[in-house]
Amino acid sequence: MPASGPPARIVCVVGARPNFMKIAPIMRAFADPQYGLAATLVHTGQHYDAAMKLALFEQLKIPEPDIDLGVGSGSHAVQTAEIMKRFEPVLDDVKPRAVLVVGDVNSTIACALVAVKKGIAVIHVEAGLRSGDRAMPEEINRVLTDQISDLLFTTERTAEANLLREGIAKERIHFAGNVMIDTLRYNLDAAVPAAITIGAHADADKTARFLKGFGILTLHRPSNVDDPEVLRSLLGVLGEIARDTPLVFPLHPRTRQRIEAAGLGSLLDGPDFICTEPQGYLEMLGLMKQARLVLTDSGGIQEETTALGIPCVTLRENTERPITAEQGTNTIVGRDPAKIRTCVADILQNGGKAGRVPEYWDGKAAERIAAATIAQWLHTPAPTGSRAWPAPTT
Repeated sequence: MPASGPPARIVCVVGARPNFMKIAPIMRAFADPQYGLAATLVHTGQHYDAAMKLALFEQLKIPEPDIDLGVGSGSHAVQTAEIMKRFEPVLDDVKPRAVLVVGDVNSTIACALVAVKKGIAVIHVEAGLRSGDRAMPEEINRVLTDQISDLLFTTERTAEANLLREGIAKERIHFAGNVMIDTLRYNLDAAVPAAITIGAHADADKTARFLKGFGILTLHRPSNVDDPEVLRSLLGVLGEIARDTPLVFPLHPRTRQRIEAAGLGSLLDGPDFICTEPQGYLEMLGLMKQARLVLTDSGGIQEETTALGIPCVTLRENTERPITAEQGTNTIVGRDPAKIRTCVADILQNGGKAGRVPEYWDGKAAERIAAATIAQWLHTPAPTGSRAWPAPTT
């Protein structure tokens, strides 16, 4: 239990859609008075869409942000710099004991950098994940954020080995589990049935065909959508798969733009695809629950399908979430059409990997973060000069 006295103020940062699913259970846990914590929620607006934000915050029962920076889109450099400029006055005003960041988006590294340069402790949730691919902007964000964080929470045990190899002190690393799965389990019963979502985008005959057995497709990584020839090849083999297992394809705005610019829209016409706008969390959860398989380049979906026991085909050459392939239902196939066909055929014929739910993916990760570590850490004096704790509450 924390010491008596005023609650320890923590600034929690969200910036992009995947952050919302990670911050929701943390905000619930921090609201429990037993921990002596007080959270200020800052939304950077890195990915800003008013309708999406409203839907996600309502569905996930996240309190409205205390502060909205409204940064918007831009190049990596412009966006990161703008977040830093707008976040610094927030810290001057709020004067938190710590800044908590989640995941690996530009908001994560930008806000962590501002905090550490102002001598404020940094807490990183989802630390230690590595793909080994430094061409991915997210990998750079992950590595740098971990290096400047004071307290690092991991989702899987292999993440600790990555951090130790990079020189992070063991006492700063804590295995808490996966907050994404906290959100999934918390919302599972509220998921929107696939029939409702599919029926909103197709006529009765097409809906009936899809509900006999469908897959889900998501694509947004630059390596998959920016090169027209790579995109053409992927959509070609996915069109073959869709003839047997029709695909629901929520289109990321970037992906839609690339498809239109490359003149590839005709590859998605016809009865085998349902192309939609990005779906809300509960709609997407309902689709995944009932899908025969999921084809994706999303990291979060690799985790969610493993938790749900749904076969996942990852259209990337690597993953920063290897546990989903080692223990879960995920198979990494890259962009090779032959590998994609073979993997999908195995799933449809044999059911694919059975998989199992990894350790601590039990819906209680946020409670561990609040109870086992942050509360004690923030209210316990540390040796003079230690970087593993901020100053104790006065």
